[in-house]
Amino acid sequence: MDRKDVSKKDQIILQQLDVIRTMTENNLGRMGTDFWGHPTAPPEAAKPRTPDAPSPAPPLKTDGNKEGAGNSAASTGNDDTKAPGQTAPPPEKIEDLQSELEGYIGLTAIKKEVKNLINMVTVYQMRKDHGLPTTDLSLHMVFSGNPGTGKTTVARLMARIYHSLGILSKGQLVEVDRSGLVAGYVGQTAIKTTKVVDSALGGVLFIDEAYALNGRAENDFGQEAIDTLLKAMEDHRDDLVVIAAGYDGLMDDFVHSNPGLESRFNRFLHFDDYNLDEMLSIFDMQCKKGCYQLDGETREMVRDFIQEENTNSIAFGNARGVRNIFEQILVNQANRLATQENVSRDDLMKMIPHDILMSRGMEEDAENAANQSPPESVGLTEEKPAAPKPAGNSTVEKSGSASEGNEPF
Repeated sequence: MDRKDVSKKDQIILQQLDVIRTMTENNLGRMGTDFWGHPTAPPEAAKPRTPDAPSPAPPLKTDGNKEGAGNSAASTGNDDTKAPGQTAPPPEKIEDLQSELEGYIGLTAIKKEVKNLINMVTVYQMRKDHGLPTTDLSLHMVFSGNPGTGKTTVARLMARIYHSLGILSKGQLVEVDRSGLVAGYVGQTAIKTTKVVDSALGGVLFIDEAYALNGRAENDFGQEAIDTLLKAMEDHRDDLVVIAAGYDGLMDDFVHSNPGLESRFNRFLHFDDYNLDEMLSIFDMQCKKGCYQLDGETREMVRDFIQEENTNSIAFGNARGVRNIFEQILVNQANRLATQENVSRDDLMKMIPHDILMSRGMEEDAENAANQSPPESVGLTEEKPAAPKPAGNSTVEKSGSASEGNEPF
């Protein structure tokens, strides 16, 4: 094999690794491309490019970890540097945010609760505008559910909704856990927690695994963090929303462990696990965003793969588990393409049964599938769209549990 062939295969591998890296980076911390969000147009990077063309530079991030339009900052609260001043972005149209909410896969109960909150806040603001008396409005919430069910995504959307409705002045999201609030020495926890609260003013403070703040030992300073938070929630109730998130039973115990928490957290939103059809729809959306194609047979194999792996929703991680499966398949597709002599643009877009079987550790079956169907002749063609098998395995388009109008195709 000459040096020219080796160079070409190296380029193919680098292209695939670049795609994998991009999909990994664009995960839970981003709203516009989040796999819970509504489908977006195929990225510009999907257009044909010459092998020697450099990859586009990633967008610059300013103001800490703030991205995009600047309304979704995220922080662990562990750094000692003071966050620079943030310019509040203009409020988005509430109609656009409601449309984005409807585009999310699943989350039927959550969508209903968020609509109720929007209506309540809208009427509250109208009464204020007309000089009518209003009752105290507590918007602090508890999100409960297993990992990967969309809690952080919805929290970020709620910050933008409250900003749109005029409840919050900035609409950013600051995400922390116990390590971002609790220090190791007496007197430091209050300072650390206050600093995080200050960075969240005008937006939403999202505390993941909030139950971990409960004191576990005599010298544990979690209670100090809770006390500081309770005071801040009262002092800044007009421009701060706190959302505490975690597992179902643990969050109930956490809220009921303190009378102050019970009185401030009076809205509970439970996030159900995704069912199989919804997780397959999430996979479909990832394929659309990454410009990947798979035929009906391959899609059914993906469905079986997800069902096989999702024996425990906590361990699998719902949408996070789907993302991991997607990335495993990309790795095996890259390994397959690296051995091909001629690789076309269509080949770079196709996922075939061989890729799925290799991801499942079924090497012998993968080799048999490759021998029966050469890579050049397998894949989805534009003239022949995929159709689900009629043997009882309904796809997301026919599933009553998936959101209507949310199909990525």
